[in-house]
Amino acid sequence: MEALFLRPARGVASIAVPSAKVLVGRGLDGDRSAARAPTPPDGHKRQVSLIQAEHLPLIAAWLGRATVDAAELRRNIVVSGLNLLAARSPWAGETLHMHLGDEVVLELTGPCDPCSKMETTLGRGGYNAMRGHGGLTARVRSGGSVRVGDAVWVALAPGATGDTAHGESR
Repeated sequence: MEALFLRPARGVASIAVPSAKVLVGRGLDGDRSAARAPTPPDGHKRQVSLIQAEHLPLIAAWLGRATVDAAELRRNIVVSGLNLLAARSPWAGETLHMHLGDEVVLELTGPCDPCSKMETTLGRGGYNAMRGHGGLTARVRSGGSVRVGDAVWVALAPGATGDTAHGESR
């Protein structure tokens, strides 16, 4: 895990934190997503958002910039060394869980498409630069504490069928 960010409110800049408490069915404590009331049985699909560090230089290049600060992208977790899209199973009956550190388990729920604010935040072309590279959203299945530098890996969810070799990263 390369970075953690809290988004305290709509329209407020993301805050980088060294660690965070992750709440089941809610998201990161202190993030605006966790402040929403959960809806049964699983809560919202967008409790946590993730993006790949490897995509940041691509987004910057398409914008004609030297770099892009991950905080600008309003995602909660930046991971590296793990293909997020491959962490979502394409097969029915196979649910994959993403593990963060020793305690937290996420279920990836879908793409985290860019919003129109990326045009304002990143400048002209910001929305299109992020298309297909905006990361994924997730639901929290097991809560706990996470820290920048924690290992991130994917494994079959309990009760799923199939092979368990899906990779590990930091």
